[in-house]
Order: sequence, then structure tokens, then C-alpha cells
Amino acid sequence: MAVFQNNLLAGAGAQSSGGATYSIDQSIRYNRSESPKLSRTPSSDGNRKTFTISVWYKPTDLGTDRTIMAADTSASGTNYAMFKLNTNDKLFFYSGTAGGSDIISTRVFRDVSAFYHFMVVVDTTQSTASNRVKFYVNGDLITSLDSASYPSQDGDTNFNSTSYPMAVGSFNSLTSICAGGNLAEFNFVDGTALDPSSFGETNSNGIWIPKEYSGSYGTNGFFIDGRDASNLGDDESGNGNDFTSSGLAAHDQVADSPTNNFCTINSVYADNAPAGNAGTLSNGNLQYVGSGSSFCIKGLTFNLPKSGKWYFEYMIGGTNDGFGFVKQGEQGSINASNGPGNVSVAQGGGIQYSGWRNGGNFTVNFGTTFTAGHIHQVAIDVDNGKFFYGIQNTYYAADAGTDGNPSAGTNETSTFAFSTTDVVLLAGNYSGTQYWNFGQDGTFSGQQTAQGNSDANGVGNFYYAVPTNYLALCSKNGGG
Repeated sequence: MAVFQNNLLAGAGAQSSGGATYSIDQSIRYNRSESPKLSRTPSSDGNRKTFTISVWYKPTDLGTDRTIMAADTSASGTNYAMFKLNTNDKLFFYSGTAGGSDIISTRVFRDVSAFYHFMVVVDTTQSTASNRVKFYVNGDLITSLDSASYPSQDGDTNFNSTSYPMAVGSFNSLTSICAGGNLAEFNFVDGTALDPSSFGETNSNGIWIPKEYSGSYGTNGFFIDGRDASNLGDDESGNGNDFTSSGLAAHDQVADSPTNNFCTINSVYADNAPAGNAGTLSNGNLQYVGSGSSFCIKGLTFNLPKSGKWYFEYMIGGTNDGFGFVKQGEQGSINASNGPGNVSVAQGGGIQYSGWRNGGNFTVNFGTTFTAGHIHQVAIDVDNGKFFYGIQNTYYAADAGTDGNPSAGTNETSTFAFSTTDVVLLAGNYSGTQYWNFGQDGTFSGQQTAQGNSDANGVGNFYYAVPTNYLALCSKNGGG
């Protein structure tokens, strides 16, 4: 299924302009290859029967086990409890103790373009079995379940025990099944079964948005929001239940959040590359590795807005990396073996090899080959139908000169009538590794030192100065 903008799949949480007053500035990015986790062993038992887990989660790594929280000594038998998305992209809760439990949602959660609000509420004191474990997604109770094996009444779960170390975003004993995406606003409330209204509310546009939690946390409760990049496991609840970080670095604090959702590469996009050459995504779908045998092409999670000026950057890892765009519905016309520029439609074309292409032919040849490690810049003026492309802060004009100036609106790389229809933005990669930044990560997944340049609205963290009046592709700016 192709998805090109956030909130197209049912249940996806996203920021809207409908009057949110509570702002979340960051999330913690979990990259599977780095075995990330936050871990803590409680100094004393808390309430093992009753607790609430609330988190905002932008998932990637579809079709894999992605642990949101676990308590374990090993990932086998009765030695663990967990709350996760399983390989079928369904919510899953398990506790080996308390008589065993195995709760799985029927509904799948595959929107990689925005944040979901996930909750699991556990209260084994309830006489009615179905009240002992409840899932909520974006404020709604999940009632359709594939599996409903509930804990025994008054049974103790593995959570909140000194015998079972806790981990956020992974298992303690098995970091390979980490969250694989972005976690934000993680609340664990020890001893209280809460409803969604403690953590979210519906705004004037009917969108479920975050609300600051104001209640108590209990003995082992904690609140992790990742606001301190040097100490991502810092507990902000006041309890001092700090978690130890491993496999996470300062650059894993990113600006992507439930109240300002940024564009990423879309893993759900139907890649046009030949079979076996799809390329791979990681680092919150901002890192894109090509196959090396043909072009790999994926859409972005945001379509190009129909008005305004928009800016983003990517760092290339090879000589054949690229970027392109095409009218919605024309994606099938792209010949992936020749990259995103091999499309001959009025609203389409791409950057690859050493210039701007349309229909596979160079329209603008920059006169230089691409160099691995260089940062490429995209500035699109939709209102005036102008496209500017820069490399290392030099913008190329239609005559192949180096006097392009998006701030002044002069000497553009190409012109298009952007606003007539939906336009899909494309990432194209042949070999090497691309690192993308739509304003949420000025380090390019830790490859560079962030330079702290924001857009005209003071949003984002870009490497180069953003051209005058250009904006980041994020929900706060009306993108998506």
C-alpha cells in the first residue's frame, strides 16, 4: 500500500492546528542495529497487579517484533513480561507470571508517517477477566482481539519486581527486538489503572493530541521524555527512577514529536526497484541504503504541499544518489533502473549522477560528479513554480551556472506548475547510504555536527542556513 502523507491509515496520531496547548519537543529514536535500550532494576517491588503504560510511538521496521517495554531476566518461558508490536504489526501484551497472559489486537498498526498514542492498562484485581488488561489507541478502547488469555485474578505480573529488570524500548536480555522507531512522552504509573484522558484529549479538529499528565506515579513510576540528550533515561517524574542508556547517543534525541511530526522516507511505499533491490531503511526511516545493483526509489511520507516554500537536506553516501518528484498516480512510469529522473511527465523529474533529469535525459548537467559525504539541498517554491538544488551550499541554475538563489527567487534549477495536482516526493539511491534531514536531525544520524539553523518559523535543525521564507516539512508548518 502506498502512503504519501500522514494520517492516511486509520488511527494514526498527528499534530494538527486545532489548538494544542501542550508541546512536546523531541522523541528518542531507536535504531535496531545499535541494540538500543533504557534499563533499570527497581530497588523494591511496586504494585505488580495494577499499573498503566502510556507512550507516543512512531513505528518503523514493519513486520518485526518491536518492544515498547519489557521486564525480564530472559526472553523465554515465564521469565518476562512485555508490551510490543509483533511481527504482524499488532499490539501484544504478555506476562509469564500471573497465570500467564497473552493479549493480541486484531487491528494492525502500519502507519509509519505519524505518532500513535498507545496505552496498556493492567489491573488483575478486577473480577471480570477482560478488565484486567486493556489496550487503548489514540484514546479508543481496542475491543477486537485475536487472542484474549487474561491474567488470573489478583495475579502478580513480571512488571514492578526487583527480580525482573525493566527496559524501555527493548528487552534487557534481547536488544535485537527494540522499538525500531521513535518513542516520546513515556509514562509508567505504578499502582493506578488510568484511562486515556489522563494523557490525551481531542482537539477542535477531532484529532487526539497529547495532554500533560498531572497525577502521581507511585513507587516505581517514571516519566521519560528524552529532553536531556546527554541522559536520555532521565526520569522527569520526580521519583528519581532514572534508566541507564545503552546503544543510544545524543543524536538519537530528534525533534520529531507528537506535537510536531516531521516528514521521513516512507517504508510502505511500493518500491519500483527490481525484485531484491528495494534498499533498506533505518534510523527512524532517515537512513537509506541502496542495493548497489539498480536504483532504489521510495516516496516520502509527506506529499509536496500545494502552496508555500519548502526546504530539506540529505547527505549522500555514493555517487549515484538522488531525489525526485512525480505526479500522484504516475509513480509506475518511473524506470527504477535509471533512477528518479527517468520519468517523462510534466510534473516529474529527478536529481541523479550529476544533474537534473527528466525522461532519463539531462536537462541540467552540473558539470561535476557527486561526491560521497556531500550535503545536498532541496528548496521548492510551489507558489512560483521554481525548484532549486544545492550541493554544499552552492545552488545550480538551469544553465548549469552556480548562481542559483532561492532566497531571491532567481536562477532556479528548473520550473514546474506544482500546485495543479498532488506531487509525490521521492528518495532515490543506487549505492551507498543516504542520510536525510527534514529538520528533525541536524546530525544526519550522527554523521555530522549539528549547525542549528532553523527555518522562517524558527522550526528545525538544518546544517545550512535555510533560504529566506522557506519552511521545514513538518506538521507545525502545515506540511503533511
